[in-house]
Amino acid sequence: MAVILMLAVIVQFAGYSGRSEKVERFRGARLEEEIWNPLIAESINKQTLTLLVDNRELTNKEHGIFMDQNLNLMLPLSALGDSFNCSAHLYEKQKLVLEKRSDVIAFQLEDENVKVNGKKEKIASPMIYEDGEYYVAAKTVAEKLNFNYNWNIDKNQAIAIDTAKESGILPLQYDLRDRQRAPKIKNQGPYGTCWAFAALSAMESILLPEENWELSPDHMTLQNGFVRKQAEGGEYTMGMAYLAAWQGPVNEKDDPYGDGISAEGLEPVKHVQEIQLLDGKDFEKIKESVFKYGGVQTAIYSALDDSGSYSPYYNSETYAYCYAGAEKPNHEIMIIGWDDTYPKENFNMEVEDDGAFLCQNSWGEEFGEKGVFYVSYYDVNIGTHGVIYTGIEETDNYDQIYQSDLCGWVGQLGYNRESVYGANVYTARSAETLRAAGFYATGKETSYELYVVNNFENTDSLEERVKVASGVLTNPGYYTVKFEKECQVEQGEKFAIVLRITTPGSVHPMAIEYAADEMTENVDLSDGQGYISSGGKKWESAEDKQDCNLCLKVYSQNVQ
Repeated sequence: MAVILMLAVIVQFAGYSGRSEKVERFRGARLEEEIWNPLIAESINKQTLTLLVDNRELTNKEHGIFMDQNLNLMLPLSALGDSFNCSAHLYEKQKLVLEKRSDVIAFQLEDENVKVNGKKEKIASPMIYEDGEYYVAAKTVAEKLNFNYNWNIDKNQAIAIDTAKESGILPLQYDLRDRQRAPKIKNQGPYGTCWAFAALSAMESILLPEENWELSPDHMTLQNGFVRKQAEGGEYTMGMAYLAAWQGPVNEKDDPYGDGISAEGLEPVKHVQEIQLLDGKDFEKIKESVFKYGGVQTAIYSALDDSGSYSPYYNSETYAYCYAGAEKPNHEIMIIGWDDTYPKENFNMEVEDDGAFLCQNSWGEEFGEKGVFYVSYYDVNIGTHGVIYTGIEETDNYDQIYQSDLCGWVGQLGYNRESVYGANVYTARSAETLRAAGFYATGKETSYELYVVNNFENTDSLEERVKVASGVLTNPGYYTVKFEKECQVEQGEKFAIVLRITTPGSVHPMAIEYAADEMTENVDLSDGQGYISSGGKKWESAEDKQDCNLCLKVYSQNVQ
């Protein structure tokens, strides 16, 4: 009897009625996605979340990645280009275009479709804008750019590995003009200001298409720390010093070019925190920089006459230039693209093979192909140096800058060895938090250690230094390194920033400012208190013993 009763209960619970019916699955066994997915995403985002792209690690704490409610890992635009080694640019705050090799991937804000080489495809997580940043699904990016993508729930980690057969990322031809990333053509007129036009045009290109600026060469050439008239020319290191010192840039409309005057007191509209240098005619790196960032400043020897049209090295019909002599560079220009198939027959000189860089000049649209011309890969000077403005930030990034090197990297100092210690002492203008230091890497693969000293009294105080950052810099150039530890200073407190720098193969690794020639004869050594040391124990005054200032800046934020 007990067995019969139990069977009756089971049948009743199962809803049996003697008819053949579909059994309804218990809803508690599978919560609906709109309920379940947010719970999973919340749990994942509370933990350390990582994305490995070809062994480069991004985290939710450092880079802002997160899991969305479709359970897709969302990656910010700011980390996209470097992590997937591609070109990533935003158009009209609505359209994100990724390029790699011959692939073009286009996302539209809030659109559940993505265009892959012109064809629409459905995606689970569209591009979104949240808290001042644009995000796209890492899985979508990985799959469309030929990466193998996997999610490891045990490690709370996604892994993307490039599976493309080609090792390079570059197409055979590339032109920033086709992508709205080349600024307007300008005309320097009769003045020797090509270095400023090339620098500022390269900056404008880096900011395009997201931001459209026209910056003032007049201000850069008249309001810097050097003794140089506009007609006397200049060089790219002058532009680096001006920008790193926050002397500019300013808008062209606020300081128009060519009138010979420049208003005092104009504030910079951007803060430049990083400028990388490519040396040794590394054409692949130059192309990659154009592809990923924008225009690259470089130099040639110009043998053109005053009209800008005749030279034995220039073909005015094909706008093709190649110099094969022994003269050093004398004219700064900007690389905006390349063509590996550009015919060698287009050059007046006999060159070994096809291929040329597409370059923007500063001689107006009357020169070349509306201001643009081709420079052969076999030109002896093209690419000898390449300048990339990779760290252009808003002017509210820091409240204070401490510095004593308005002329920047004029020379180098050391003890005939790869490493040297340098320290600059400053007095706090208010209660502040020290956030970062700025300095030059004078060669490739430069490693650094940064320290802070509170309450500086004399060189004995430098023994009490606290380490705040360390790392390695691939290219020479100017860098801003953020501190890993918070350092507070009080108003009126003397503090020191200490740098140990190591540059392989160098005997003088520390960049310095000093009176080297007529251009730098007005260097002010009274504005600095610097010290150098071979091993970090015994220190000597840079100003008193070496007649120089150390290129070592500090950035801070005021304590509210």
